[in-house]
Amino acid sequence: FPRSLTFDNFVVAFRDNALGQYMVNSVVVAVSTTVIVLALSFLAGYALAGRWIRGRTAIMTSLLMLSVFPAIAVLTPLYLLERNLGLLNSYPGLIVPYVAFNLPFAIWIMRNYLQGIPSTIEEASEIDGAGAWRTVLSVILPMAKPGLFTVGVFTFTASWSEFLMALTFNSENSFRTIPVGIALFGTQFTVPFAQIFAASVAATIPIVILVLVFRRSIVSGLTSGAVKG
Repeated sequence: FPRSLTFDNFVVAFRDNALGQYMVNSVVVAVSTTVIVLALSFLAGYALAGRWIRGRTAIMTSLLMLSVFPAIAVLTPLYLLERNLGLLNSYPGLIVPYVAFNLPFAIWIMRNYLQGIPSTIEEASEIDGAGAWRTVLSVILPMAKPGLFTVGVFTFTASWSEFLMALTFNSENSFRTIPVGIALFGTQFTVPFAQIFAASVAATIPIVILVLVFRRSIVSGLTSGAVKG
């Protein structure tokens, strides 16, 4: 144990290693990705939870396969594509692939949760004169909050801690995220372990807060549909 407590390593990490800029970049990328994934997964999950789409089993199987697809397998073509589109060293250069890789699992969670909502609630809303969008936004959306919280926390955590694509697509310091920034703290001759550990603690604080605040909703969203009857 240390003889005395000090916060000097946190100060050095923010002052000399641009940790503040890395955190801002991570917040922009993670929050943008989470918002887009929440909107798309809710709508797709609602459609797949209904009874009017044919081939739902094939669609869900494809989503399951995509959710476990390794990103490193398509890293080179993604890099070439982003270079041709001018997306390297930019926020959209990370947000777009993050949405693509997180969306299949998010749709799975939302579809399973929305299946647990009785169809009689939608029928009652239609009888009261509400249209399709009114039913979705005013009735289904409030009831889907636990599932949305689950998707949001998982997507934010995955985007916040992703390293491989962030290292490959963004080489400029002004667009680097926290995992890449912390990995580059060291030099050829020195490894500042104290500042690395301090930065790692600072980087985990937002994730810890999210999990502690929404832990009950996360459990509810994950276990929805596991037991019926």
